[in-house]
Amino acid sequence: MTVSENVVRLTIASQLEFIDLVTNLTDCLTNMVGFDEEAVYWINMAVRESVANAVEHGNQYDPNKAVDVTFILSPENFHVSVRDRGEGFDPANLPDPLDPLNLLNPAGRGILYMRTFMDHVDYQLHSEGGMVVTMIKTRQPKGESLTPDQTEGSNPRHDAIGN
Repeated sequence: MTVSENVVRLTIASQLEFIDLVTNLTDCLTNMVGFDEEAVYWINMAVRESVANAVEHGNQYDPNKAVDVTFILSPENFHVSVRDRGEGFDPANLPDPLDPLNLLNPAGRGILYMRTFMDHVDYQLHSEGGMVVTMIKTRQPKGESLTPDQTEGSNPRHDAIGN
């Protein structure tokens, strides 16, 4: 971690009611650092799925087991880690939700969403137990997707980390 990064940590009990708290914080942070509305939506969906998986599959709804969510905000990346206190899993052993035999099965979509909506997704067993899912969304430089007509005469807006 460097001085230019900001870290936000949140620990919740393994109850579905707390997922909205995490996703509201996700929306706040992604908007604060300057993601567009579409990116905010998809990042939120990936974080929601990761936290829901931690509560349901990792901690099996045990309110005595925590879920830790860490956001690291930098000029280049939006980094999210979600840790549960469960047994862990091997992502290579998960069924492919796009396999024709699984297309009608509603289970198994969360990891597909995370992999689709984020630029990097990694799974690691934590040294003290549980699983850590790390997701990264790379930020587009300000103005990169704007046309010359959109930037002409516009009032420059700086986000919370100086872009």
